[in-house]
Amino acid sequence: MGEFQFIDIVFFAMVALFLVLRLRSVLGKRTGNERTGNEQRQPDPLSPTPAPTGRKDSDNVIAMPDRSGARDTAPIPSGSPLEAGVAEIRAVDRSFNEREFIGGARQAFEMILGAFAQGDVKTLRGLLSDEVYANFANEIERREKAGEKLESTIQRMRSVDIVDAKLQGSEAMVTVKFVTDQVNMLRDDKGEPLPDQSTAAHEVVDLWTFARDTRTNDPNWLLVATDTVQ
Repeated sequence: MGEFQFIDIVFFAMVALFLVLRLRSVLGKRTGNERTGNEQRQPDPLSPTPAPTGRKDSDNVIAMPDRSGARDTAPIPSGSPLEAGVAEIRAVDRSFNEREFIGGARQAFEMILGAFAQGDVKTLRGLLSDEVYANFANEIERREKAGEKLESTIQRMRSVDIVDAKLQGSEAMVTVKFVTDQVNMLRDDKGEPLPDQSTAAHEVVDLWTFARDTRTNDPNWLLVATDTVQ
């Protein structure tokens, strides 16, 4: 029995390592020490009803998202401002590939929202800009003081698309639109749902902007802005 348990541990460790390396290959390795203070920040109006992922990493995160309904990524329109923005980024970063970036952004979306639901500020610290991190951390602190727990499920990932790309000085800025069906519920310190909580799924449209300084060899992309389209 002990031998089988050891084999299981090794197998799951290999799977976890593969997923981490895959994410790093697109969005870069986060060490938590990359901030230089010169990143361009954008306003981050954190939604009062954020939409964490459904990864089952703890009791307050329920089920894996159902990706079966997600459509293919929409093609970038020829001659559009988006195409021009992507071309600008490619001109200074030949490794940039929009399809690979979308795959990494999707994983980052689930990882960040999963960490937010769990109150995992250590994970968030390495993936977010200072301003975005402050907003997420403040909401986590508020929940903890109130004794609240957030249960969330992404029932369906409908689409993930790049909707804006540009170069601001040396900083590449890429905005991704995530359309998901989600169920979110806050519970009090006794485990009871707070008033007006619903178990019904609703469509959520998130706009997340990632950025990195192309002057450096650092491949890191940080989440610098979030918005929820009502």
